Amino acid sequence: MALIKTYTQPVAKPAAPPPQATFTLKTAAQTMQEAKDQPRPKRLFGDFWFENELCFLFASSNVGKTVLAVQIADAISKGTSIAPFQPETPAQKVLYFDFELTAIQFAGRYQSEDNPEFFYHFADNFLRPSISMPKAKSLGEAQRVILADIESCILQSEAKIVIIDNLTRIAGDTSKADAAFAIMELLDTLKKEKGLSILVLAHTPKRNNLVKITQNDMAGSSLLMNFVDSCFSISKSSKDPDRRYIKQQKV
Repeated sequence: MALIKTYTQPVAKPAAPPPQATFTLKTAAQTMQEAKDQPRPKRLFGDFWFENELCFLFASSNVGKTVLAVQIADAISKGTSIAPFQPETPAQKVLYFDFELTAIQFAGRYQSEDNPEFFYHFADNFLRPSISMPKAKSLGEAQRVILADIESCILQSEAKIVIIDNLTRIAGDTSKADAAFAIMELLDTLKKEKGLSILVLAHTPKRNNLVKITQNDMAGSSLLMNFVDSCFSISKSSKDPDRRYIKQQKV
């Protein structure tokens, strides 16, 4: 008996959907009208940080950037002001990711020296996730785990204000483009998709505090400044080592 050969036509794959358009053509007048109908971003910390901004706060070590960041978070969580920097938002949740201090170290800063039983009162809106750095085979793997956990905490808490202290602990050497690019890209995406306001703390390389601080003093500034909407710094006064000044670097 002769074998009958059968032939089948290959099943055609469905055509991929066309990519979404990147640009929508509008006139300048249309743009102005759209902006007019949208709510104006409110101040979170004077003119230094507004709603829906990805912002940097940088300084040298032991100058006080963490103290300032906690003070900002505390004020936002209570709806109070840090004179003379008036806020424009009601009390709301703040997610503070602290990669610097342990729980004991954090509590020690806000404990009375005269009465160890007395602690400064933080509002329940001030959320400080407990952090355990992942055991990973590479920095890239650790970054992916940390970023996924940050996003999970944001979704779980429904907070719109996020502070990350600090960039170096999760990005490594920020002077190298690859080390910080993925971190900043995700933070920028989260800001836009979730309507977040994000403050990221960063270090400076060793510098002379007698010289005025500039945005070029921030580690990896040439790359990182491209990602942020605003940036400010804190530094020691050359006239009095116990004084600090805050300087706007990008707006």
